[in-house]
Amino acid sequence: MSKTEDIIMAFLAALEARDLGKAQAFLHPEIEMVFPGGATFRTLDALVAWAKPRYRDVAKRVERIDVAPGSRGDIAFVQGTLHGHWPDGSAFDGIRFTDWFEFDDGLIRRQRVWNDLAEASNSKTGAGAEPL
Repeated sequence: MSKTEDIIMAFLAALEARDLGKAQAFLHPEIEMVFPGGATFRTLDALVAWAKPRYRDVAKRVERIDVAPGSRGDIAFVQGTLHGHWPDGSAFDGIRFTDWFEFDDGLIRRQRVWNDLAEASNSKTGAGAEPL
């Protein structure tokens, strides 16, 4: 694994464990994280608060990481599936995701997230499509 892949995996593991201090160490001071529906965050605390009513816990099974050089640092695409629990405690699994990471000076400067979590949630409840 490359250093970029190691950083991504350590960052995702820290988030999964809700070790926000450890996760923060991988982030550039000007971090920008954009999630489905255009929700944009500049702090991990804001991200966790936004996610709290959407699911009880979530983890990623990374199936593939593609890394390429960018103008200021590596660019990485990460693909796999999500698993975890909805707020009512019922489990979900196999939900597709793609993350795009842009590095600057060895730190994560931008993260863009795409996933099918909203579609899975709506199929569970029978509700219409609603972006997260």
